[in-house]
Amino acid sequence: MKTSRQLKITAILLVHTLILAFFRVGFAQETEIKIDADEQELVIDSIAKFMKDKYVFPDVGEQMGDLVTKNLKDGVYKDINNPQEFAVKVTEDLRSVSNDKHIGLRYAPEMIAMIKKMEEDENNKEYEEYEKKVRESNNFAFKEIKILPGNVGYLKFNAFYDASVAGPTAIAALNFLAYTNALIIDLTDNGGGSPSLIQLMTSYFFEDTEHLNSFYIREGDKTQQFWTLPYVPGKKMTETDLYVLTSTRTFSGAEEFTYNLKNMERATIIGETTGGGAHPVDRHIINDNFGITIPFGRAVNPITNTNWEGTGIEPNIETTKSEAKETAYLMALEKLSEKEQDEKIKYGIDWAIVRLKAKLEPKTLDEKNMKKYVGVYGPRKITFENGALYYQREDRTKMKMIPIDEDTFMFEEIDYFHLQIITEDGKAVGVKGLYDSGRSDENKKS
Repeated sequence: MKTSRQLKITAILLVHTLILAFFRVGFAQETEIKIDADEQELVIDSIAKFMKDKYVFPDVGEQMGDLVTKNLKDGVYKDINNPQEFAVKVTEDLRSVSNDKHIGLRYAPEMIAMIKKMEEDENNKEYEEYEKKVRESNNFAFKEIKILPGNVGYLKFNAFYDASVAGPTAIAALNFLAYTNALIIDLTDNGGGSPSLIQLMTSYFFEDTEHLNSFYIREGDKTQQFWTLPYVPGKKMTETDLYVLTSTRTFSGAEEFTYNLKNMERATIIGETTGGGAHPVDRHIINDNFGITIPFGRAVNPITNTNWEGTGIEPNIETTKSEAKETAYLMALEKLSEKEQDEKIKYGIDWAIVRLKAKLEPKTLDEKNMKKYVGVYGPRKITFENGALYYQREDRTKMKMIPIDEDTFMFEEIDYFHLQIITEDGKAVGVKGLYDSGRSDENKKS
């Protein structure tokens, strides 16, 4: 079991774990309980001491403590009797000085009681079992993994759990994607986590050992470095084009992963500017009702000699969260097509480009032209229903025809087949089935 010092050094805020999730989002509690002046004073006094003794920047910590102490004395909190509103207000005041989004006072007596009960167990077995169950039921926050047409990998995961528990899942995911020619890593909903998993996953993208990041820890005036690992299970992806998707919700450890790859010029960052949290944190229980998270260190990148605290990470290509995936996918395909020498492989990549562009820039055909395509073409039939064309072969599933251009169509249900209408003198006389292998077949209109 790790010591408290090891946990401090190796853990950035992980919103999906039990304890730190509580301090970041709290527990929704319907209660009539009110906070009185004595409890407010206890909380503020505790915060002032914690900030002075623990916060990564001593002078800023003292300023935060002085502000909330002054506010208490000046009666700023006097009329706030709801404990949750009090926690929100104090958090806002603390952040007004530091702009540190990792700082947060939370009111959650039920969770604090649970934490204390678990800490009473000398071996923490109850906590370990609960945490293990939560992590496993969440698949360690790995949400989606697939290979898109054109041999482009896509991996979406929403947290960096510690490599000691999430490592096998991450390794399995990266081995599944090992032979893709490009990889899109979706961190748009990733709130952060452990440097150990960042270290493990990043190691797959570099041949040689590379210095990724360091953490300066105020207590003891220490610095710990993180380097890529010399060995990882399975095939490395040192030549694979990488694209990292970000949003305003990309935070903390997810930002470290992004920041490292961006500054090492190993990945193209696409999406929105990230949240801006670069400090590892620890939690402190104040009393039976309140707890607070306080950053005790800061990231130091070996290339920039600074970090992304308060500013976030600007993407190489700015776009919305909802458009980031398609933007990255199209960029990946076009780059692969440009450098591919094998005509057969290039045909498959270009096929995927055509389909993606048709989705991104939908084409509309007028009703008159669409109705000209209606008819029976041997075993194939085209009908016009509710303002759209539908295709059916014999007794197979009827599918809506999606225009690629005026006379060529694709289908949502199958990605390997397109249908082209053959016309003569403005009339449909046949259809040609097009396949992603390069094969085609034709049928004349009956």
